[in-house]
Amino acid sequence: MENVLRLAIVDPDDRARDALKATLLGMDMIWLEAESSRYEFFTDIVAQTNPDIGLIGLDGDPDKALNLVAELAASCPDCSVLVVSSSTDGNLILRAMRAGAKEFLPQPIRLEDLLGALERISDRRFGKKEGRHRGSKVIAVAGATGGVGTTSLAVNLGCALARNEANTAALVDLDLCLGDADVCLDTIPDYTLVDVAQNVTRLDFALLKRSLTKHSSGLFLLPRPVQLEDIDLITPEDLRRVIGLLKATFSHLVLDLSKSYSRIDRVAMEMADHVLLVTQLDLPCLRNIVRLMSSFNEMKALADKIKIVVNRVGLDNGQITTKKAQETIGKEIFWQFPNDYRTMVEVRNNGVPLVEQAPKAAVTQSYLALADWFSGKSTDPPAASGGKESVIGRFLPFLSSKRK
Repeated sequence: MENVLRLAIVDPDDRARDALKATLLGMDMIWLEAESSRYEFFTDIVAQTNPDIGLIGLDGDPDKALNLVAELAASCPDCSVLVVSSSTDGNLILRAMRAGAKEFLPQPIRLEDLLGALERISDRRFGKKEGRHRGSKVIAVAGATGGVGTTSLAVNLGCALARNEANTAALVDLDLCLGDADVCLDTIPDYTLVDVAQNVTRLDFALLKRSLTKHSSGLFLLPRPVQLEDIDLITPEDLRRVIGLLKATFSHLVLDLSKSYSRIDRVAMEMADHVLLVTQLDLPCLRNIVRLMSSFNEMKALADKIKIVVNRVGLDNGQITTKKAQETIGKEIFWQFPNDYRTMVEVRNNGVPLVEQAPKAAVTQSYLALADWFSGKSTDPPAASGGKESVIGRFLPFLSSKRK
């Protein structure tokens, strides 16, 4: 559990302690190691369980609680102390910080404040470079053009990830105008992205999960807005908050982007750990990949996240070879999905994902292998394999010279 922060909590107020537990237990990044209703026992509990964080409610008896903060800071320096209180008295906050508290959170706790405090504590304990506090993997799926199968990839990858009991997976449809992830999963959601975005500051983790639609595969879906006029209600800052909350709730978050590369899409790529750029082995797609990569290389830290995914390999004999495509793009191909038109049409028309409709199909096995890679079960993607080169390949040197 290297991605999880282990936490012990003490608060004499049972209702306040239960409310804190309910909030914390909705987060995949938190493991509740121990709890206590007595300040005087807590130092021994921390010494025995050795948690990363000791959370202390001050309101039961502020003086006793502050003495406990100082005692923990001296005897258990590896345990970061986080204190919570309904009081906003500046003197109390100052006393808590002087006693050794690393963070002070006012009650009722806002999720954004809690996440920020946990992230800072994790950075101090594990170091920013290790990124161990980031148990969640965010995967953005973008396309070189329309119709290359980005939504199919996002939906089926999400379902393949959710199939693993060790994972919790969610899919957010960011094609705000024409997204159809809900159709691919044959669902009628009660809430959409605009509902969550507008209420993000008032959500708790339980309400957040209830706002998503759960598919039979185990995948949670947050669909695009129903009405076109609602699109403008979602701001980049709203999306940052929504993704931040979802990262704390799910082990894997898949973002299905639009083809417009809007501000919303760019925020999603910025917050993603991996960006799957989907293409086919034809001239228009490769031309767009070269153009996109030229822009991505100008964006800080984005180019390194890009992973080229080739869809519908073997579609026909006129495809450009993988080798020639890689030379043109200037980047290795990360993954390839075989062409299986018949199966993909069936799953799309039936609103059933591959893992349920055709679990033994070669294309399904490729999705399961990719899900295993993102789950840490596999370290290397399959080697890229080429096909027959076509006459179209004669135009590729021209694209390469344009890229340079």
